[in-house]
Amino acid sequence: MNQSDDNGRIVAIRGAVVDVAFEAAPPDPGQAPPPLPAINDALEIRLDNRRILLEVQAQLDRRTVRTIALQATTGLRRGWPVSRVGGPVQVPVGEAVLGRLLNVTGEIGDHGAPLPADAPRRPIHAPTPPMRLGDGDTRLFRTGIKVIDLLAPLVQGGKAAMFGGAGVGKTVLVMELIHAMVSGYDGISVFSGVGERSREGHEMLLDMTNAGVLDRTVLVYGQMNEPPGARWRVPMTALTMAEHFRDAEGRNVLLLMDNVFRFVQAGSEVSGLLGRLPSRVGYQPTLATEVADLQERIASVGTASVTAIEAVYVPADDFTDPAVTAIAAHVDSMVVLSRAMAADGMYPAVDPIASSSVMLDPLVVGPDHVAVANEVRRAIEHYRELQDVISLLGMEELGAEDRRMVERARRLQRFLTQPFTVTEAFTGIPGRSVALDDTIAGCRAILDGETDDWDEGSLYIVGTLDEARAREEAARKERPAA
Repeated sequence: MNQSDDNGRIVAIRGAVVDVAFEAAPPDPGQAPPPLPAINDALEIRLDNRRILLEVQAQLDRRTVRTIALQATTGLRRGWPVSRVGGPVQVPVGEAVLGRLLNVTGEIGDHGAPLPADAPRRPIHAPTPPMRLGDGDTRLFRTGIKVIDLLAPLVQGGKAAMFGGAGVGKTVLVMELIHAMVSGYDGISVFSGVGERSREGHEMLLDMTNAGVLDRTVLVYGQMNEPPGARWRVPMTALTMAEHFRDAEGRNVLLLMDNVFRFVQAGSEVSGLLGRLPSRVGYQPTLATEVADLQERIASVGTASVTAIEAVYVPADDFTDPAVTAIAAHVDSMVVLSRAMAADGMYPAVDPIASSSVMLDPLVVGPDHVAVANEVRRAIEHYRELQDVISLLGMEELGAEDRRMVERARRLQRFLTQPFTVTEAFTGIPGRSVALDDTIAGCRAILDGETDDWDEGSLYIVGTLDEARAREEAARKERPAA
């Protein structure tokens, strides 16, 4: 095959969309024309010491393909040569990427030493692992966050998502989970920043360095100032690195993604640029397929697993949004953040009624855990049903039983708040990590009425019930003198 047969030339540029034509082979009876690059194959452009990667999205005719650029197309012009890479985008994986900050194509972004030339590489597109029968060993992740461990427990090898609108604390909650779990986690952590701000990337790198866990962490960013193709494919890059540690090295991997909604949003931008007709609410017609291609690769294989914790932005607090429902269909644990609870100062602002987990099962977590969780939900739900009556008529108009239930529900809501390590610089309150047994014991004590005569403030932003009891005793000693 002649070199000219293998290479193409740019015939059109529309922002991040680049059309590339490949010349037909010279008439030769013994030689077939070279096939066009396949969908998801990569093409390469060399421009002023820059390497621009394109990903094929459509074959327009027998000699032209339409691609999406993974880097900025500034400076490109028609007629510029384009070469085949010979398959999908490949990124470095393995020990070489630990402790590094990388972009969607696997290039370093931390101004450190270049990656070794012999570092193994894997394509970012891979098939979903085959479905297998479970080995019966369900291992839970203990986060130390009371409301999550009690009402929406996380499972190793599963997928958990934090759903919430703007400003209700998704990123803070994910950061706290990173802090709580990475330091005590014996596997590898891969963090994928999808459409994040540059400031957040620098803060994450600094936090990981200060915590001393950077050597077991990979940071992969496709930031909001990058083209939609980069934001669309960066979760695939992070997942590819996680899959290598799972498959080739048999190590457990914690995959953290912030924010998965921006992955969907980038896919919608790409779909519009490619000229596809929009579907519901303006989303891409391929929404369900794109989400499934990403989520279903997160799985356990053999004795190693990839566990995902994802932040998901909920546009306009609308939980019926097609993107939100598409992502929710794939997760095991749903942690829903409530704007009303955030407005009331209940942090973390996790809605105990809307949050759920398939792991909250007596055969998995035990009957005592499930019983306490259900009683907590029932009490808080009863309180919410009576809130309109309380607002209009006051607590005095409630019956004795209803009043007792409301007071205990208010105390439960406050007990399920706790200070975070990542917010210590702003609040001045050291973070707390609470064992599940302490959380269950504290909620049981409140449900049984042990705290009925306590001040509600004693239970607010604390760790264990013993800490709240000490705060209540200290407050009682000060009251007579006041």
